[in-house]
Amino acid sequence: MVHRSSFRSAAVGGFAVTSIVLAFAGARHLGAQSQGAANEYYDSHFHLTNYVQKGTDVHKFLEIMGTRVGRSTLFGIPLQQQWSYANSGDFAPTYYLQTDAPLYYYSFTDAYIASVYRSLSAAEQARFDPMITGFNPADMYGVDHIRRVLEVFPGVFSGIGEFSIHKEFVSAKVSGETASLTNPALDRILDFAAETGLVVILHNDIDVPFAKDNTEPAYLSQMKALLKRHRNASIIWAHVGLGRIVHPVRSSAEPAERSTTQLEIVEAIVADPELSHVNFDISWDEVAKYAVASPESIARVVRMLNAHPDRFLFGTDTVAPATPEPYYAVFNIWAPIWAQLTPDASLKVRKGNYQRLFDEGRRKVRAWEKAHVK
Repeated sequence: MVHRSSFRSAAVGGFAVTSIVLAFAGARHLGAQSQGAANEYYDSHFHLTNYVQKGTDVHKFLEIMGTRVGRSTLFGIPLQQQWSYANSGDFAPTYYLQTDAPLYYYSFTDAYIASVYRSLSAAEQARFDPMITGFNPADMYGVDHIRRVLEVFPGVFSGIGEFSIHKEFVSAKVSGETASLTNPALDRILDFAAETGLVVILHNDIDVPFAKDNTEPAYLSQMKALLKRHRNASIIWAHVGLGRIVHPVRSSAEPAERSTTQLEIVEAIVADPELSHVNFDISWDEVAKYAVASPESIARVVRMLNAHPDRFLFGTDTVAPATPEPYYAVFNIWAPIWAQLTPDASLKVRKGNYQRLFDEGRRKVRAWEKAHVK
């Protein structure tokens, strides 16, 4: 049996060498960022495993990335779908919509992600930013899990997430207390993210499913209040707050009835100096479908990205792709929008903002580990 202190000492020694390699790789990417084809990107939102903790071998995923995807986040899914024989019999569900059985937090996902990351060469590791996800955001001890992961696996993780607070169909299925934007447990987690520099990828639907038009989104005020309480944290609001059923906030054409629309809400957040630490990822094929739904929607999204190119990151939100086709399909849906972005906006959304945020996250987390991991 390896003594834990010995394990940590070996890990810290290794992480110092790894940090040098990552710093060199980051500098190399910085110099090369302006190069490459218009269909190249960094992936800000990628799940290596699914809801039953199975997925793509990380070496196979590197083959799928090829030279087209220079860097990617790396995380599993923090929730495990229970296989309840009473509910589905011999049918083994692999997705949360395939059964009424509950979901529960599966903390081993972080150890698994760390192990597959450490199986890579230093050059291969430099292409990934692993994320901690296996914590319960409704648990006041959730932050202790995050700290423990950094202590046991120094030199590995760059952030936390994707983790969910309000998520259509998922929140109601999670065993135990329902997560909330007003729970002090979440504040403790975001305070620690600010302390360590961990980049946060937070999923929170802006509204409830099947919401009526011309109404205030159910979770907007709470979300903005949360974000303003944590101005020192680097936070990415996943999917621009949208979901499969949680559609973009819409309003009537009549001025007397008109309320703020989705893009106006996002642009107001971008313009608010108290929310300058908040960015948005435009991941998930469902979000892409909203963006390209009509010539009008395409024009509105193009205008927003061109006007605020520093605040958006592309991501696929693919889950354990077995082949290149489903992995690249999400990027390709955005083709009408990529074609109309300025070169500067396109490069920042596809690569530059990822590099800026995650390079800074790596630097801060490695410094925190150096000071606190013994």
